Amino acid sequence: MPLYTPDGRYIIVRGRLWRATNPNLPEADRQQLVQALMDARRAAKAARAKEDSEAEDAAHQAVDAAKHALGERGPVWWTDGSPDLNRKMVRNTGYAAWHDGLTEEQRDGG
Repeated sequence: MPLYTPDGRYIIVRGRLWRATNPNLPEADRQQLVQALMDARRAAKAARAKEDSEAEDAAHQAVDAAKHALGERGPVWWTDGSPDLNRKMVRNTGYAAWHDGLTEEQRDGG
């Protein structure tokens, strides 16, 4: 299970913030979009193996569309005006003190 920031906006992977899925999505929609995302990622891998650049481009577009629909890309899903810190190192954000206060076990998802 990934480590989420206290406000649920980001997951932390190797010290970097990645925007989390919009928690306001209905569960059925979220599951459908995650399935579409995984299908698109598999299609990109298969196209890369076949060296089919057109199919790979189409698969990457499908990945992007799914991530936008999930709220992981594009406009932020929160409404309080806070900036998007996607891809920033947690140590360089307002989450640094919170993250520094976690135990190693908590950081590793334990």
